[in-house]
Amino acid sequence: MKMTIEVDCTPEEARRFLGLPDVSALNDHLVQEMGKRIDANIQLLSPEEFMKNWMSVGAGAQEQFRKMMEAGLGAATPKE
Repeated sequence: MKMTIEVDCTPEEARRFLGLPDVSALNDHLVQEMGKRIDANIQLLSPEEFMKNWMSVGAGAQEQFRKMMEAGLGAATPKE
């Protein structure tokens, strides 16, 4: 035997029926806090800041890569 029951209710009505706590105030607070943190750190998302960070890391990484390639070429060339 198969039985199907369809319940038409809002999410709040379902939450109350199941006895679950109302966390909408907590959710609103968390969303506001995330908004504040995003606003405080929005300068990190500017293209100029990205390029500054990438270029400073990129120059060091480029130099390390060059040294690694030179060391690899030195080991790979046959000695006469």
